[in-house]
Amino acid sequence: MNLQNMLKVLPKSLWVFTCNSGSCNGCDIEIVATLGPRYDIERFGMKLVGSPRHADVLLVTGPVTKFMTDKLRRIYSQIPDPKVVMVIGNCGCSGDVFYESYNLDGPVDNVIPVDVYISGCPPRPEAIIEGVAKAVMKLESLRSKTENKNGQDGPNVPKTGGAAND
Repeated sequence: MNLQNMLKVLPKSLWVFTCNSGSCNGCDIEIVATLGPRYDIERFGMKLVGSPRHADVLLVTGPVTKFMTDKLRRIYSQIPDPKVVMVIGNCGCSGDVFYESYNLDGPVDNVIPVDVYISGCPPRPEAIIEGVAKAVMKLESLRSKTENKNGQDGPNVPKTGGAAND
């Protein structure tokens, strides 16, 4: 893939917002390990952000509790399109041992649409990195659909060389 195509796919780093919707924090610890120096996922362009309005990807851990249902929907609606939702861990994917708990609205896909599932209790950082690669491919397909719908070729990428007023 040449540089122009890469800039069309990911014109900026993959910005990620995390939401714990009721997990035991085991998955959150693995996300932090993925960001740490051993795995250093930032070298692939993944960056945590503090606001969902700046994010491309929503990472959700844990099953959705009744308390978090409306909050998760609000966070999802604040992320600009195109967006990808990744669910980290068995609890978020299926409810796992908490599936029929009185305090749950179920797994994440009962509340918001999910694009990438990463199973494990907790999932290893390698599995999270593989999920990020799948999220990049999903964003690529979403952005190409958006560009085709709007009749655009992608973001404006300045040509190298020459003056700015050429």
